[in-house]
Amino acid sequence: MVRTLVAAAALALAASMAPAAEMTFYQLPAGATPHDVAPAPDGTVWISGQGGGFAGRFNPKTGNLEKIALGPGAAPHGVIVGPDGNAWLTEGGQNAIARVDAKTKAVTLFPLPKDFARANLNTLVFDKRGIVWYTGQNGVHGRVDPTTGKVDAWASPKGRGPYGITVTPAGDIWYASLAGDHIARVDLATGEATVVEPPRKGVGPRRIWSDSKGLLWVSFWNSGGVGRYDPATKIWTVYPMPQSKSGTYSVYVDDKDHVWATDWGANAIQRFDPKTERYTTFPSDKRNASVRQMLGRPGEAWGGESGTDRLVVIRD
Repeated sequence: MVRTLVAAAALALAASMAPAAEMTFYQLPAGATPHDVAPAPDGTVWISGQGGGFAGRFNPKTGNLEKIALGPGAAPHGVIVGPDGNAWLTEGGQNAIARVDAKTKAVTLFPLPKDFARANLNTLVFDKRGIVWYTGQNGVHGRVDPTTGKVDAWASPKGRGPYGITVTPAGDIWYASLAGDHIARVDLATGEATVVEPPRKGVGPRRIWSDSKGLLWVSFWNSGGVGRYDPATKIWTVYPMPQSKSGTYSVYVDDKDHVWATDWGANAIQRFDPKTERYTTFPSDKRNASVRQMLGRPGEAWGGESGTDRLVVIRD
């Protein structure tokens, strides 16, 4: 049985508007429309150029954006840097997982099985064995073995909705289902997904991320705020946004276990400290920033302002 615990302290959170951190914006060419971002160990940042059908590699030192075409009709959504150092993308336009060689820029596509056409691919993550797992909003989750090229796909429980996906320190794979209104744990052997209901119906789990202890943090698109789910105790704790009642898009947990969330209603990025249960607000300096996803590396939290064709980084 899942119990729900709503943190009373969170209801009275006072967000700080004077963050002790540096917020920097990088303007990209018009039409870049960065959807997801993936900072690489070499200092560059990969983006998924959804509107332009390309994988982009941005150099913050020079301001240069290198575009790598992914193929006819490409519409990439998610992007991450794999353990092989290459960029991996969910390529919805071609219904395939795409790998971009970081050295040669060669693009390799791993098409989904024919039974899963038009999967509406979303996000992906590598497990501890080097297998990449992915989600598709039209009701699919699956995996790709980079060594053999084998692609597996399964129909997700409750149909449409699989969106964000994460791996825990123990190696477990979890995804969040926006339309399906749940999160789920995926069996690594069989692909079967076990549903966990949200703290209350209709919250709309969009993205999901594990912290260093294996606690799962989930962004609630419909109700706003972030939820923390403890798989061991099966308890949810909910932390509302300091201002907005809906529109929490992404969530990302950094190396210090700070929780970052994008708050569309406030046109801001929020950093939540689980120890103090307080938010720090980082507002954009332009309207309609629409940061859809965040990711980072030590000391840096990155996001793509899809509404302004910019990248944003907060360094602390």
